[in-house]
This record gives sequence, structure tokens and C-alpha cells, in this order.
Amino acid sequence: MTTTEIAETTKHVIDDNDYYEHIGKLFGPHFAICLEPFVYHAARTLSADYCSGQWDFFSLSNGGFFMSPRSDKAFSISCAYSVPVKLSAEGFGITACLFAFSHLSFGRGAFAETCGRHYHLLRAFVNEHLEAPAIYRATD
Repeated sequence: MTTTEIAETTKHVIDDNDYYEHIGKLFGPHFAICLEPFVYHAARTLSADYCSGQWDFFSLSNGGFFMSPRSDKAFSISCAYSVPVKLSAEGFGITACLFAFSHLSFGRGAFAETCGRHYHLLRAFVNEHLEAPAIYRATD
């Protein structure tokens, strides 16, 4: 019998000095034009608790990426097709990013493929996240 060890995915804050280079390597100019605005739109749509603010950006050891509001408050998420949940700022940001990656993955070309890949990389991180059940309720 063969066993496979699954390594834990870790997150790292993207430093302000490395932001443009790191984001550019992952998404190119599409980040500022498409992805970032869609994440903010998803956040506004998902929670009346969100009104704007600064966000932190994270790289994942599996090559993934997410962003989350810089906040200590919890966000209530209400979707037409799911049970309402309350998430930390990180869980809320992950949820908004999953919505954005999913939506943008249905386009055409390399950027759509990149979004599809990042959706799956982020979902792999969610599997290990403390708020996984609530994130899945909000996104599935």
C-alpha cells in the first residue's frame, strides 16, 4: 500500500515592495483591469457589512493567491442560494476571491485559464482553513 503525504498549504503576506512584481507575474495587467475590481464587486454583493477599505494580499505556497480586507470585524454573508454565514475578514476575502476566480474563468484565453487555475489552488487552501465549512456554504 502506498501512502501519499499532503503538505499543508501556507500563506504569506505579499509585501508592499514586492506587490507589483508578484501580482504582475501571476496575472499581468488583468489584475488591475479585471480581477481586483471584480473581487471588490463580489465583496459588496456578498455582504452589507462591507463598504470599502484597505486589503491585504497573500501568496500561497501552492502557487495560489487571495486578498482580504484589512479588518478585525466579521462579515455576514447572505446569498440567494445559501445559508447565511459569518466569516472573518480573511474568510470573507477568500470567498470573494473564489467568486471572482470562478466567474472570470468562464471567459476566453490565457487569463480565464489563469483564473480557473487560481480557483482550484485557493480551494485547496480552503480545505485546510478553519472556516472551510462556512466558506463552502457561501460558495457552493
